[in-house]
Amino acid sequence: MTTAATDLGLVNYAPQKFSVELREIPRATIRDDEVLLEVQAVGVCGSDLHMWTAQQSWTVNYPVVLGHEFCGIIREVGRSVVGWTEGMRVVSETAAVVDVTSPLTRQGLYNLDPGRRGYGAMIDGAMRKYVPVPARILHRMPEGMAFEQAALTEPCCVAFNAVVNNGRVKPGDRVVVLGPGPIGILCAAMARLCGAAVAVVGLENDRARLDVARQYGCVPIVGNPADWARQGDGLGVDGVVDATGVSAALATALEIVRPAGWISKVGWGPQPVGFSLDPLVQKNVTLQGSFSHNWPIWERVIQLIAAGTLDVRPITGGVWPLAQWHEAFETMHSGKIVKAVLRP
Repeated sequence: MTTAATDLGLVNYAPQKFSVELREIPRATIRDDEVLLEVQAVGVCGSDLHMWTAQQSWTVNYPVVLGHEFCGIIREVGRSVVGWTEGMRVVSETAAVVDVTSPLTRQGLYNLDPGRRGYGAMIDGAMRKYVPVPARILHRMPEGMAFEQAALTEPCCVAFNAVVNNGRVKPGDRVVVLGPGPIGILCAAMARLCGAAVAVVGLENDRARLDVARQYGCVPIVGNPADWARQGDGLGVDGVVDATGVSAALATALEIVRPAGWISKVGWGPQPVGFSLDPLVQKNVTLQGSFSHNWPIWERVIQLIAAGTLDVRPITGGVWPLAQWHEAFETMHSGKIVKAVLRP
């Protein structure tokens, strides 16, 4: 009698607060169009913390293995997969399931496909040793790129999409980023790469994270950013990135953005918006949502990280083995660090 192979996975098993634990799970198997990835590093996302504290505003398929920011080594290749071989070092996107026939997918916008199902929420994610990955979302890791850096490609891609594709940053612009979480700080770093002067806004308990924003050349602000926003001609900043998890932050963005400016909203906020949007009309402001990323963004961001043009080391607050996930979650949740990385 043979025993089925098993793995250890970090499972979010119910919608109640703190319903996360390490569990023995069946070891993943692959389909013909997939590879089996041995996970080498997986980033802890703010969304993982929100699911841990039961504060998410998206659908979760309980029970589900957490983790969608990951990289690893290919250990098995499906029969129909071409161009990938065992032993390759790769990083994976998050769109585990998409409708390949949908109009959006055919345009390359599979991140917006209504049928998209992502790792770590609707599909078992990568906080385990082995994860199956469709070959269509794999990217090669350049030589010399560390796994701990590659695992942070995904949030960098979120930031690239929010600032470069869905913002309108030009050299010399002044930009405010609301929220010094991982996405907020990376959005600020992207805006700095585009040549903008950037302020990052947080609360009193965000000072440690705001110090990290300072390392990217940003101005840290605790409280209201209106004074910084109105420097110069007094009309406000060219653009605002809302990377908070609070709907009311949009009111601040509308207050500080200049007429004909733009707001890129990348942060989720489950609360109703309890204020008038008339300033959006009066100021002729562009309000742009930004969600996820797609293949060309990944290719650009991987090169930015590999070349050192985008340095992700300042946001990496530590690396923990998967067994110490709770310490990693607590440390990140406390605001002491920006980003935790797990090693299964």
